Amino acid sequence: MQKKIDKLVEWLQNQVKEANVKGLVVGISGGIDSAVVTHLIKRAMPEHSLGVMMPCKSNPSDLEDAKKVVESAEIDHVTVDLTKTHDTLFNTITGVLTSESIHHEEQDQLADANLRARLRMSTLYTIATNHQYLVVGTDNQAEWYTGYFTKYGDGGVDIAPLIHLTKGEVREMAQHLGVPNSIIEKKPSAGLWEDQTDENEMGTTYHYIDKYLKGESVPEKDQEIIERMHKRSAHKRNGITIPPK
Repeated sequence: MQKKIDKLVEWLQNQVKEANVKGLVVGISGGIDSAVVTHLIKRAMPEHSLGVMMPCKSNPSDLEDAKKVVESAEIDHVTVDLTKTHDTLFNTITGVLTSESIHHEEQDQLADANLRARLRMSTLYTIATNHQYLVVGTDNQAEWYTGYFTKYGDGGVDIAPLIHLTKGEVREMAQHLGVPNSIIEKKPSAGLWEDQTDENEMGTTYHYIDKYLKGESVPEKDQEIIERMHKRSAHKRNGITIPPK
């Protein structure tokens, strides 16, 4: 695992050089994936790395966990509260749709959650432009394969160092990097609504997704869920669809 860490740190340093930028920025959610990336970018660019905490109608415990990550990595950081911005934009949009009698309220929860993710993306890129930094993503192999990320939200990044690591490998790396145990043991959640967890929303577990990605057998029900998620989310991995010439 130490070799993987060293390799990723070197890769991050090379990305900064190749892009001719000054450093790296990551959004810190309080979850294990962003915690690992926070530690990696601090090691790669000790004087030019920045963590950004972006509460948005979030559970206060998530911000407390994010602060634990900041302390453990000893990284420079800022907090940008997006709650009022989100309220203003979401209410403006839904208000217009309602006035035009084209508002589908049953889609509000997902639209609300995706807007939060996209506001965070916009915040990171605004800060990255100001600092001449690259935006570093936190999605792991399981999330990438199943499409468990918001298009142009947490999926909107410059580089993605964890993309080839299973959730289990991310946990192992977190232990080597010194991520607090409370973060490592925390139930994975995107923090997009109250009591939301990744596994409840997906209908399967990271354990089974990891096994599937390794070519190991998993229960038929879970295999069907994983393959359905992968197929349905293909557009997220393929970029913009364009017509043939």
